[in-house]
Amino acid sequence: MAILLGSIADDYTGASDLANTLTKNGLRTVQTVGIPDPSLALPDVDAVVVSLKIRSVPASDAVTAAASAERWLRQRGAGHVLYKICSTFDSTDTGNIGPVTEALSDAAGGGVVLVTPAFPETGRSVYLGHLFVGGQPLNESPLKDHPLNPMHDANLVRVLTRQSRNAVGLIDLTTIAAGPGAVKMRLDSFRTAGVTAVIADAIFEQDLETLGEVALETPVSTGASGLGLGLARALVRSGRISSGGATTADAIRPVGGLSAIVAGSCSKATLHQLDIAERSMPVLRLDPERLLAGPDEIAAAISWAGDRISAGPVVIAASAAPETVSRLQSLYGREASGHAIETATSIIAAELVERGVRRLVIAGGETSGAAVDRLAIPAFLIGPEIAPGVPVLRTIGNAQGDMLLALKSGNFGGEDFFTAALAMMR
Repeated sequence: MAILLGSIADDYTGASDLANTLTKNGLRTVQTVGIPDPSLALPDVDAVVVSLKIRSVPASDAVTAAASAERWLRQRGAGHVLYKICSTFDSTDTGNIGPVTEALSDAAGGGVVLVTPAFPETGRSVYLGHLFVGGQPLNESPLKDHPLNPMHDANLVRVLTRQSRNAVGLIDLTTIAAGPGAVKMRLDSFRTAGVTAVIADAIFEQDLETLGEVALETPVSTGASGLGLGLARALVRSGRISSGGATTADAIRPVGGLSAIVAGSCSKATLHQLDIAERSMPVLRLDPERLLAGPDEIAAAISWAGDRISAGPVVIAASAAPETVSRLQSLYGREASGHAIETATSIIAAELVERGVRRLVIAGGETSGAAVDRLAIPAFLIGPEIAPGVPVLRTIGNAQGDMLLALKSGNFGGEDFFTAALAMMR
Protein backbone atom coordinates (compact mmCIF):
# COMPACT_ATOMS: atom_id res chain seq x y z
CA MET A 1 0.00 0.00 0.00
CA ALA A 2 1.48 3.33 -1.11
CA ILE A 3 -0.05 6.44 0.41
CA LEU A 4 0.15 10.10 -0.54
CA LEU A 5 -0.44 11.77 2.81
CA GLY A 6 0.48 10.60 6.27
CA SER A 7 -0.55 12.03 9.59
CA ILE A 8 0.37 11.49 13.22
CA ALA A 9 -2.45 12.45 15.59
CA ASP A 10 -1.80 13.19 19.25
CA ASP A 11 -5.05 11.58 20.41
CA TYR A 12 -7.72 9.25 19.05
CA THR A 13 -10.67 11.61 18.73
CA GLY A 14 -8.43 14.15 17.02
CA ALA A 15 -7.37 11.40 14.63
CA SER A 16 -10.95 10.57 13.66
CA ASP A 17 -11.68 14.30 13.33
CA LEU A 18 -8.81 14.61 10.84
CA ALA A 19 -9.69 11.38 9.04
CA ASN A 20 -13.22 12.69 8.64
CA THR A 21 -11.95 15.96 7.16
CA LEU A 22 -9.65 14.17 4.70
CA THR A 23 -12.48 11.86 3.62
CA LYS A 24 -14.93 14.73 3.11
CA ASN A 25 -12.37 16.49 0.92
CA GLY A 26 -11.70 13.63 -1.45
CA LEU A 27 -9.11 11.33 0.16
CA ARG A 28 -9.82 7.68 0.90
CA THR A 29 -8.60 7.40 4.47
CA VAL A 30 -7.83 4.83 7.16
CA GLN A 31 -7.18 5.58 10.82
CA THR A 32 -4.82 3.19 12.59
CA VAL A 33 -4.40 2.82 16.33
CA GLY A 34 -0.66 3.11 16.70
CA ILE A 35 1.61 1.49 14.15
CA PRO A 36 -0.28 -1.54 12.82
CA ASP A 37 1.01 -5.07 13.06
CA PRO A 38 2.51 -6.10 9.70
CA SER A 39 -0.08 -8.87 9.43
CA LEU A 40 -2.98 -6.38 9.35
CA ALA A 41 -4.27 -5.92 5.81
CA LEU A 42 -5.28 -2.30 5.27
CA PRO A 43 -7.50 -1.30 2.34
CA ASP A 44 -6.22 0.72 -0.61
CA VAL A 45 -6.36 4.38 0.47
CA ASP A 46 -4.78 7.78 -0.21
CA ALA A 47 -4.12 8.79 3.41
CA VAL A 48 -3.38 7.10 6.72
CA VAL A 49 -3.84 8.77 10.10
CA VAL A 50 -1.81 7.08 12.84
CA SER A 51 -3.56 7.61 16.19
CA LEU A 52 -1.30 8.01 19.20
CA LYS A 53 -1.90 9.12 22.79
CA ILE A 54 0.92 11.62 23.14
CA ARG A 55 -0.76 14.91 24.01
CA SER A 56 -0.25 14.67 27.76
CA VAL A 57 2.70 12.26 28.14
CA PRO A 58 6.29 13.37 28.85
CA ALA A 59 7.77 15.16 25.83
CA SER A 60 10.51 12.59 25.36
CA ASP A 61 7.93 9.80 25.11
CA ALA A 62 5.88 11.81 22.63
CA VAL A 63 8.93 12.42 20.45
CA THR A 64 9.88 8.72 20.44
CA ALA A 65 6.37 7.58 19.50
CA ALA A 66 5.94 10.24 16.80
CA ALA A 67 9.34 9.47 15.27
CA SER A 68 8.45 5.78 14.94
CA ALA A 69 5.13 6.62 13.30
CA GLU A 70 6.86 9.05 10.91
CA ARG A 71 9.29 6.35 9.77
CA TRP A 72 6.42 3.90 9.19
CA LEU A 73 4.51 6.45 7.11
CA ARG A 74 7.54 7.42 5.03
CA GLN A 75 8.23 3.74 4.30
CA ARG A 76 4.73 3.54 2.82
CA GLY A 77 5.24 6.44 0.47
CA ALA A 78 4.04 9.48 2.42
CA GLY A 79 5.69 12.54 0.91
CA HIS A 80 4.18 14.84 3.52
CA VAL A 81 3.44 14.14 7.19
CA LEU A 82 1.00 16.28 9.17
CA TYR A 83 1.38 16.28 12.95
CA LYS A 84 -2.26 16.62 13.97
CA ILE A 85 -2.81 18.61 17.16
CA CYS A 86 -5.89 19.90 18.96
CA SER A 87 -7.57 23.00 17.56
CA THR A 88 -7.21 24.59 21.01
CA PHE A 89 -3.43 23.95 20.95
CA ASP A 90 -3.72 21.90 24.17
CA SER A 91 -0.22 21.67 25.61
CA THR A 92 1.98 22.84 28.45
CA ASP A 93 5.11 24.98 28.58
CA THR A 94 7.23 21.82 28.19
CA GLY A 95 5.39 20.47 25.16
CA ASN A 96 4.42 18.47 23.42
CA ILE A 97 3.73 20.44 20.25
CA GLY A 98 7.11 22.12 20.04
CA PRO A 99 9.34 19.10 20.75
CA VAL A 100 7.44 16.79 18.39
CA THR A 101 7.36 19.39 15.60
CA GLU A 102 11.11 19.92 15.87
CA ALA A 103 11.81 16.17 15.97
CA LEU A 104 9.72 15.50 12.87
CA SER A 105 11.37 18.39 11.06
CA ASP A 106 14.85 17.11 11.98
CA ALA A 107 13.95 13.62 10.75
CA ALA A 108 12.85 15.07 7.40
CA GLY A 109 16.02 17.10 6.92
CA GLY A 110 15.08 20.39 8.57
CA GLY A 111 13.36 23.44 7.15
CA VAL A 112 10.55 25.67 8.34
CA VAL A 113 7.33 24.03 9.55
CA LEU A 114 3.96 25.70 9.06
CA VAL A 115 1.87 25.52 12.25
CA THR A 116 -1.81 26.44 12.62
CA PRO A 117 -4.69 25.08 14.72
CA ALA A 118 -7.23 27.12 12.74
CA PHE A 119 -10.41 25.36 11.65
CA PRO A 120 -13.15 27.92 10.83
CA GLU A 121 -15.81 25.21 10.45
CA THR A 122 -15.53 24.54 14.19
CA GLY A 123 -15.06 28.18 15.21
CA ARG A 124 -11.27 28.15 15.57
CA SER A 125 -9.37 31.00 13.91
CA VAL A 126 -5.92 32.52 14.24
CA TYR A 127 -5.30 36.24 13.78
CA LEU A 128 -1.96 37.97 14.42
CA GLY A 129 -0.84 34.73 16.00
CA HIS A 130 -3.67 34.69 18.56
CA LEU A 131 -6.10 31.77 18.76
CA PHE A 132 -9.80 32.60 18.89
CA VAL A 133 -12.61 30.18 19.79
CA GLY A 134 -15.98 31.29 18.49
CA GLY A 135 -14.82 34.91 18.43
CA GLN A 136 -13.30 34.84 21.93
CA PRO A 137 -9.58 34.74 22.67
CA LEU A 138 -8.73 31.22 23.82
CA ASN A 139 -7.81 32.40 27.31
CA GLU A 140 -11.26 33.99 27.72
CA SER A 141 -13.24 31.07 26.30
CA PRO A 142 -14.78 28.12 28.20
CA LEU A 143 -12.17 25.87 26.54
CA LYS A 144 -9.31 27.40 28.48
CA ASP A 145 -9.87 25.02 31.42
CA HIS A 146 -8.90 21.67 29.91
CA PRO A 147 -8.50 19.24 32.85
CA LEU A 148 -5.04 18.06 31.73
CA ASN A 149 -3.70 20.91 29.59
CA PRO A 150 -5.32 24.20 30.57
CA MET A 151 -4.65 26.97 28.03
CA HIS A 152 -4.49 30.47 29.48
CA ASP A 153 -2.48 32.20 26.75
CA ALA A 154 -4.00 32.92 23.31
CA ASN A 155 -0.69 34.12 21.82
CA LEU A 156 0.50 30.99 20.00
CA VAL A 157 3.87 32.43 19.03
CA ARG A 158 4.56 32.92 22.71
CA VAL A 159 3.16 29.49 23.64
CA LEU A 160 5.17 27.63 20.99
CA THR A 161 8.33 29.59 21.77
CA ARG A 162 8.20 28.39 25.38
CA GLN A 163 8.16 24.78 24.09
CA SER A 164 10.79 25.09 21.36
CA ARG A 165 14.57 25.15 21.14
CA ASN A 166 14.59 27.53 18.18
CA ALA A 167 12.88 30.78 17.22
CA VAL A 168 9.20 30.83 16.22
CA GLY A 169 7.86 33.23 13.59
CA LEU A 170 4.46 34.46 12.39
CA ILE A 171 2.95 34.59 8.91
CA ASP A 172 0.14 37.10 9.17
CA LEU A 173 -3.17 37.20 7.36
CA THR A 174 -2.05 39.92 4.93
CA THR A 175 0.74 37.69 3.63
CA ILE A 176 -1.56 34.68 3.36
CA ALA A 177 -4.20 36.71 1.51
CA ALA A 178 -1.52 37.58 -1.07
CA GLY A 179 -1.36 33.89 -2.06
CA PRO A 180 1.01 30.91 -1.99
CA GLY A 181 3.88 32.82 -3.63
CA ALA A 182 3.93 35.42 -0.86
CA VAL A 183 3.81 32.74 1.82
CA LYS A 184 6.73 30.86 0.23
CA MET A 185 8.81 34.04 0.09
CA ARG A 186 8.10 34.66 3.78
CA LEU A 187 9.09 31.10 4.63
CA ASP A 188 12.36 31.56 2.75
CA SER A 189 13.16 34.66 4.79
CA PHE A 190 12.42 32.80 8.02
CA ARG A 191 14.65 29.92 6.94
CA THR A 192 17.52 32.34 6.31
CA ALA A 193 16.98 33.82 9.78
CA GLY A 194 17.15 30.40 11.46
CA VAL A 195 13.46 30.17 12.34
CA THR A 196 12.22 26.57 12.26
CA ALA A 197 8.48 26.92 13.00
CA VAL A 198 5.96 29.60 12.09
CA ILE A 199 2.46 30.18 13.37
CA ALA A 200 0.16 30.94 10.42
CA ASP A 201 -2.96 33.07 10.62
CA ALA A 202 -6.15 31.67 9.10
CA ILE A 203 -9.73 32.91 9.31
CA PHE A 204 -11.37 31.52 6.17
CA GLU A 205 -11.17 28.17 4.36
CA GLN A 206 -9.40 29.96 1.52
CA ASP A 207 -6.56 30.71 3.95
CA LEU A 208 -6.31 27.01 4.76
CA GLU A 209 -6.23 26.14 1.06
CA THR A 210 -3.31 28.53 0.58
CA LEU A 211 -1.47 27.05 3.55
CA GLY A 212 -2.19 23.51 2.38
CA GLU A 213 -0.75 24.20 -1.06
CA VAL A 214 2.43 25.59 0.46
CA ALA A 215 2.74 22.93 3.15
CA LEU A 216 2.35 20.09 0.64
CA GLU A 217 5.66 21.15 -0.92
CA THR A 218 7.40 20.69 2.44
CA PRO A 219 7.96 17.42 4.31
CA VAL A 220 6.21 18.29 7.61
CA SER A 221 3.44 20.52 8.93
CA THR A 222 1.69 20.85 12.29
CA GLY A 223 -1.95 21.73 12.72
CA ALA A 224 -5.55 20.84 13.41
CA SER A 225 -7.95 19.31 10.92
CA GLY A 226 -8.29 22.65 9.14
CA LEU A 227 -4.77 22.28 7.80
CA GLY A 228 -5.71 18.74 6.79
CA LEU A 229 -8.52 20.27 4.73
CA GLY A 230 -6.00 22.47 2.94
CA LEU A 231 -3.62 19.58 2.29
CA ALA A 232 -6.42 17.32 0.98
CA ARG A 233 -7.72 19.94 -1.43
CA ALA A 234 -4.19 20.62 -2.67
CA LEU A 235 -3.69 16.91 -3.35
CA VAL A 236 -7.00 16.66 -5.22
CA ARG A 237 -6.11 19.72 -7.33
CA SER A 238 -2.76 18.14 -8.15
CA GLY A 239 -4.52 15.24 -9.90
CA ARG A 240 -2.62 12.62 -7.89
CA ILE A 241 -5.71 11.03 -6.32
CA SER A 242 -6.73 7.76 -8.00
CA SER A 243 -10.23 6.29 -8.14
CA GLY A 244 -11.35 3.02 -6.56
CA GLY A 245 -10.45 1.49 -3.22
CA ALA A 246 -12.24 1.86 0.10
CA THR A 247 -15.32 4.11 0.31
CA THR A 248 -17.51 5.59 3.02
CA ALA A 249 -20.30 3.25 1.88
CA ASP A 250 -18.12 0.28 2.86
CA ALA A 251 -17.80 1.72 6.36
CA ILE A 252 -21.52 2.16 7.01
CA ARG A 253 -22.72 -1.37 6.28
CA PRO A 254 -24.94 -2.59 9.15
CA VAL A 255 -23.39 -4.61 11.98
CA GLY A 256 -26.43 -5.27 14.17
CA GLY A 257 -25.94 -5.94 17.86
CA LEU A 258 -26.68 -3.72 20.85
CA SER A 259 -25.77 -0.06 21.23
CA ALA A 260 -24.39 2.09 24.07
CA ILE A 261 -22.81 5.42 24.91
CA VAL A 262 -19.91 5.93 27.32
CA ALA A 263 -18.95 9.48 28.27
CA GLY A 264 -15.92 10.71 30.18
CA SER A 265 -15.61 14.25 28.87
CA CYS A 266 -16.34 17.06 31.31
CA SER A 267 -16.83 19.70 28.64
CA LYS A 268 -19.84 21.97 28.72
CA ALA A 269 -21.00 20.58 25.36
CA THR A 270 -20.93 16.95 26.52
CA LEU A 271 -22.69 17.75 29.79
CA HIS A 272 -25.52 19.39 27.83
CA GLN A 273 -25.64 16.47 25.37
CA LEU A 274 -26.10 14.11 28.32
CA ASP A 275 -29.01 16.20 29.60
CA ILE A 276 -30.68 15.96 26.19
CA ALA A 277 -30.02 12.21 25.87
CA GLU A 278 -31.69 11.63 29.24
CA ARG A 279 -35.02 12.60 27.67
CA SER A 280 -35.03 9.56 25.36
CA MET A 281 -32.81 6.87 26.91
CA PRO A 282 -31.65 5.70 30.34
CA VAL A 283 -28.58 7.57 31.61
CA LEU A 284 -26.43 6.46 34.55
CA ARG A 285 -24.27 9.23 35.98
CA LEU A 286 -21.34 7.73 37.83
CA ASP A 287 -19.89 9.26 40.96
CA PRO A 288 -16.29 10.14 40.01
CA GLU A 289 -15.16 10.04 43.64
CA ARG A 290 -16.56 6.53 44.08
CA LEU A 291 -14.79 5.49 40.85
CA LEU A 292 -11.55 6.62 42.44
CA ALA A 293 -12.31 4.71 45.63
CA GLY A 294 -12.52 1.24 44.11
CA PRO A 295 -14.23 -1.20 41.72
CA ASP A 296 -17.71 -1.17 43.26
CA GLU A 297 -18.95 1.72 41.12
CA ILE A 298 -17.77 -0.06 37.97
CA ALA A 299 -19.52 -3.29 38.92
CA ALA A 300 -22.72 -1.41 39.73
CA ALA A 301 -22.63 0.35 36.35
CA ILE A 302 -22.21 -2.91 34.45
CA SER A 303 -25.06 -4.48 36.38
CA TRP A 304 -27.28 -1.46 35.72
CA ALA A 305 -26.55 -1.65 31.98
CA GLY A 306 -27.14 -5.39 31.88
CA ASP A 307 -30.66 -4.93 33.21
CA ARG A 308 -31.58 -2.40 30.50
CA ILE A 309 -29.48 -2.75 27.36
CA SER A 310 -31.57 -5.39 25.61
CA ALA A 311 -34.44 -2.88 25.49
CA GLY A 312 -32.42 -0.15 23.76
CA PRO A 313 -29.32 2.01 24.03
CA VAL A 314 -28.00 3.03 27.44
CA VAL A 315 -25.69 5.86 28.50
CA ILE A 316 -23.04 5.58 31.22
CA ALA A 317 -21.30 8.84 32.07
CA ALA A 318 -18.36 9.66 34.32
CA SER A 319 -18.59 13.29 33.21
CA ALA A 320 -18.62 15.94 35.92
CA ALA A 321 -18.81 19.69 36.26
CA PRO A 322 -15.49 21.61 36.22
CA GLU A 323 -15.68 22.40 39.95
CA THR A 324 -16.04 18.68 40.76
CA VAL A 325 -13.06 17.85 38.55
CA SER A 326 -10.97 20.54 40.25
CA ARG A 327 -11.86 19.21 43.69
CA LEU A 328 -10.93 15.63 42.74
CA GLN A 329 -7.66 16.79 41.22
CA SER A 330 -6.78 18.65 44.40
CA LEU A 331 -7.52 15.55 46.49
CA TYR A 332 -5.99 12.83 44.30
CA GLY A 333 -3.75 14.68 41.85
CA ARG A 334 -4.43 15.65 38.24
CA GLU A 335 -2.79 12.62 36.63
CA ALA A 336 -4.02 10.01 39.12
CA SER A 337 -7.64 11.13 39.03
CA GLY A 338 -7.70 11.35 35.23
CA HIS A 339 -6.11 7.92 34.83
CA ALA A 340 -8.52 6.30 37.27
CA ILE A 341 -11.58 7.61 35.44
CA GLU A 342 -10.19 6.67 32.02
CA THR A 343 -9.48 3.15 33.28
CA ALA A 344 -12.95 2.81 34.77
CA THR A 345 -14.76 3.96 31.62
CA SER A 346 -12.60 1.71 29.43
CA ILE A 347 -13.46 -1.31 31.59
CA ILE A 348 -17.15 -0.45 31.33
CA ALA A 349 -16.91 -0.07 27.53
CA ALA A 350 -15.15 -3.44 27.20
CA GLU A 351 -17.75 -5.16 29.39
CA LEU A 352 -20.55 -3.70 27.28
CA VAL A 353 -18.91 -5.07 24.14
CA GLU A 354 -18.55 -8.44 25.86
CA ARG A 355 -22.32 -8.35 26.39
CA GLY A 356 -23.06 -7.78 22.71
CA VAL A 357 -22.64 -4.06 22.06
CA ARG A 358 -21.49 -3.54 18.47
CA ARG A 359 -22.44 0.13 18.09
CA LEU A 360 -20.57 2.26 20.58
CA VAL A 361 -20.33 6.04 21.02
CA ILE A 362 -17.55 7.38 23.25
CA ALA A 363 -17.30 11.00 24.36
CA GLY A 364 -13.96 12.47 25.39
CA GLY A 365 -10.47 12.22 23.93
CA GLU A 366 -8.76 10.44 26.82
CA THR A 367 -11.85 8.29 27.40
CA SER A 368 -11.88 7.23 23.74
CA GLY A 369 -8.20 6.40 23.75
CA ALA A 370 -8.43 4.24 26.84
CA ALA A 371 -11.48 2.36 25.53
CA VAL A 372 -10.04 1.71 22.06
CA ASP A 373 -6.81 0.43 23.61
CA ARG A 374 -8.65 -1.90 25.97
CA LEU A 375 -10.72 -3.24 23.07
CA ALA A 376 -7.47 -3.72 21.07
CA ILE A 377 -8.92 -2.23 17.89
CA PRO A 378 -6.07 -1.90 15.37
CA ALA A 379 -7.65 0.37 12.73
CA PHE A 380 -10.78 2.06 11.40
CA LEU A 381 -12.28 2.67 7.99
CA ILE A 382 -13.78 6.16 7.84
CA GLY A 383 -17.49 6.47 7.23
CA PRO A 384 -19.85 9.43 6.78
CA GLU A 385 -19.88 12.43 9.08
CA ILE A 386 -22.20 12.51 12.09
CA ALA A 387 -21.28 16.06 13.09
CA PRO A 388 -18.35 18.31 12.13
CA GLY A 389 -15.21 16.47 13.18
CA VAL A 390 -16.91 13.17 14.08
CA PRO A 391 -17.37 10.37 11.51
CA VAL A 392 -18.78 6.89 11.81
CA LEU A 393 -15.85 4.48 12.20
CA ARG A 394 -15.87 0.82 11.14
CA THR A 395 -13.36 -1.39 12.89
CA ILE A 396 -10.72 -3.29 10.92
CA GLY A 397 -9.11 -6.46 12.23
CA ASN A 398 -10.47 -6.49 15.79
CA ALA A 399 -11.20 -9.73 17.64
CA GLN A 400 -14.83 -8.82 18.39
CA GLY A 401 -15.75 -8.67 14.70
CA ASP A 402 -17.17 -5.70 12.84
CA MET A 403 -18.23 -2.80 15.03
CA LEU A 404 -19.31 0.78 14.41
CA LEU A 405 -17.92 3.46 16.69
CA ALA A 406 -18.01 7.21 17.07
CA LEU A 407 -15.18 8.87 19.00
CA LYS A 408 -16.26 12.36 19.96
CA SER A 409 -14.00 15.09 21.24
CA GLY A 410 -15.68 16.61 24.28
CA ASN A 411 -16.57 19.94 22.70
CA PHE A 412 -17.86 18.55 19.39
CA GLY A 413 -21.41 17.92 18.21
CA GLY A 414 -24.81 19.51 18.62
CA GLU A 415 -27.10 18.99 21.58
CA ASP A 416 -28.69 15.87 20.03
CA PHE A 417 -25.37 14.33 19.04
CA PHE A 418 -25.87 11.01 20.85
CA THR A 419 -29.22 10.20 19.24
CA ALA A 420 -27.95 11.40 15.85
CA ALA A 421 -24.89 9.14 16.11
CA LEU A 422 -26.90 6.04 16.97
CA ALA A 423 -29.34 6.78 14.13
CA MET A 424 -26.46 6.52 11.64
CA MET A 425 -25.02 3.33 13.16
CA ARG A 426 -27.14 0.32 12.15
